[in-house]
Amino acid sequence: MHNFAEQCMDMARAILSHNIEAVNADGTIAPVPGENPRSDESGHAALALGEFYRATHETKIGKADVADLVARCVAAQLNQETESENGLAYAALGLLSFGPSKDRNAPWSKLDAAAQELLDKRLLVRTDYNDHRQAFNVGKAVTRFSLGLSKKDETGRLIERFIERVKANSSGGFCDDAPRGPEAPAALGGCYDVYGVLQYVFIRQSLQLHANIHLRERKLPTLRTYAEKYLKLIPDLVRQDGLGWCFGAGTGAYGQMHLISIILQSMRDGWIPADKMPLYKDVLRRLFLYFFVTYLDQEQGFLVIRDGERDTDDVHTTRIANFDAARYLCQWSRLAKTVGGSLGDAVPAPATRATCRTISFDKCGRKEQALIVYQNPKTRLHVQIPIVSGGAKGGSDSLAFPHMPGIFDVPVGQYVPAFIPEFVIGEETFTPSFYAKNVATRIGMKNAFTVSYEQPDLITKDEKIVPGVGSMRVEWEFLEGRILARYTLSVKQPATLSQMRMVMPLAACHSRYHLGASFRLGEKSLGCTIPKDDFQGEWLNYEDVSQDPTQRTRCGKVYYYQTFIRNHPLNLRPGQQYRIEIAFEPDVATIG
Repeated sequence: MHNFAEQCMDMARAILSHNIEAVNADGTIAPVPGENPRSDESGHAALALGEFYRATHETKIGKADVADLVARCVAAQLNQETESENGLAYAALGLLSFGPSKDRNAPWSKLDAAAQELLDKRLLVRTDYNDHRQAFNVGKAVTRFSLGLSKKDETGRLIERFIERVKANSSGGFCDDAPRGPEAPAALGGCYDVYGVLQYVFIRQSLQLHANIHLRERKLPTLRTYAEKYLKLIPDLVRQDGLGWCFGAGTGAYGQMHLISIILQSMRDGWIPADKMPLYKDVLRRLFLYFFVTYLDQEQGFLVIRDGERDTDDVHTTRIANFDAARYLCQWSRLAKTVGGSLGDAVPAPATRATCRTISFDKCGRKEQALIVYQNPKTRLHVQIPIVSGGAKGGSDSLAFPHMPGIFDVPVGQYVPAFIPEFVIGEETFTPSFYAKNVATRIGMKNAFTVSYEQPDLITKDEKIVPGVGSMRVEWEFLEGRILARYTLSVKQPATLSQMRMVMPLAACHSRYHLGASFRLGEKSLGCTIPKDDFQGEWLNYEDVSQDPTQRTRCGKVYYYQTFIRNHPLNLRPGQQYRIEIAFEPDVATIG
């Protein structure tokens, strides 16, 4: 994969050359106009520069001294008023990238004695996290031991604790990124998003820099057992045009980058069997092509994650995303040279049959959480329906609708009852998302795939289970290019439904940054019909939101909303079932 490695390095150089000018004399990072700086940006910059040095052993980028830039960024990260766990861990690994020997580590020698002492103290601090921040403790421990700041190595114990949390929070062996503890005492749990992949990528990268290679070899088999859960999931997630993880927080460009990294790390470590290598190389090629065309400005040479047509999470500033992209590109270049071969080796024949897979993330007495993936090469449908927590972030990223950017999509950071009904009963707003019981998959008439689940108690859009109000049964049916969703609401005591509504955002891919093979809606649009409706709702006229700057997805802009609504009271009776069926037959076309 020499050509791939060279391409990655060329892109990394271009991105770094555009962004190192933003590193101020004191190591802080100047934000892009219109954005606010974050406390962890210096740490991300330090690791990007450290990865550049690991991949090239070059000490200059243009006229800028790489070691000097890293030292300034590390010092700036240490001087942040707001402590940043990930910023410190990234800065530490950036420093360690220049070698474990302090005497020969150029950035370390450029830090004054006060900064060296402060780094030692900061790396010693341990906050026990239940989410993805726990991985950053591993990076801090690796750096502290490897640089000789401590004779006690905590890395093994921290990895064991990380694995214990995975096993405790998921019967399927996936990472739950839901907040827990005093900061979120009533959290539902079960936030299975792409941050799970990030944790394995970061921990594996940390271990590669560990001075004790024997500890790395001891811990890799354990990490492999759980990292393979995601590795086996990836071929089902990646769309024909190369779009990867597209539900939950942190997707967009990162939904591509994290997946590429874990695939290349696994290839380097020999975790992918020889007979599966053609499949994963094909997946890797598609992921990279989508990332390269969709998020990189190839004329200017930098990453575009936010502009007038698309948006991303608030935690991802343009500077952070650019430094992270440069870091990943350097990492991919280094790993690709180790893996060798060619991305075009024995490309597998494209799939021709429709498939439906339900991946169980967690199954316990309280709840079940899963992911439904349906794909049909003939009709181009490829949807991901998550039944997971969104971490109570308040958006629509984890709602249980068919996620398929370009076809089914929602604005970033906005709550919209997209493509699924929302019920307002009393003072609460309920949605058939986030958790389930008795998830069952079967093949029905005409070989249609059917996935059903129940919610014994209704759950609000803020992820609060409200006992005693009612229950919901949901059934998804997939047949060729048609998706049918059936919702059955039952109440446990007399109640009043004040509103039922469903919103269909009509969005499009970015007008400039897109693949010709990416999907868009054709002339027949979503082909939505309501075969059964006990709520007697009605369609409202289209609402034009094309000029609203908040109506941007990670892919492109939302142009219209169409709403199906019942906005007058309905008295609900116990023992009676209220049904609504929603059918979609989207006209899936390619951009051109």
